[in-house]
Amino acid sequence: MAEKAVLAALAGANAKVRGVAEISVLLTDDEEQRQLNGQWRGKDSATNVLSFPQIEPFGPVMGLLGDITLAHETLEREAAELGKSLDDHFTHLVVHGFLHILGYDHLEEDQALQMEGLETQILARLGIDDPYAD
Repeated sequence: MAEKAVLAALAGANAKVRGVAEISVLLTDDEEQRQLNGQWRGKDSATNVLSFPQIEPFGPVMGLLGDITLAHETLEREAAELGKSLDDHFTHLVVHGFLHILGYDHLEEDQALQMEGLETQILARLGIDDPYAD
């Protein structure tokens, strides 16, 4: 599922792999995710997905691209609360995390709209409903 999500995100973002490339995807528990979130973002809480890019934003897609970590317990809880399958929620968050690796962000409203729109398009190609629909 992770590979399918990453490949869909590459295609949807029109990013071209320029050489051998590697991405790490770690499925961890809430406690380890909380520690990572605290260490790298200064937030003492678990979060569903974290991305650690090792390439320049919108730079060449090659070499060690970075790491994506996902908290399994949080993913299960969120999927249940949202009435979504765990597979669809996992796929969405891998796409979201990989777009961060590529350089996309959602700190500003215009960035968020662009990133969410791209996620929605990518997920639609995978047969997954818009995660931002009310």
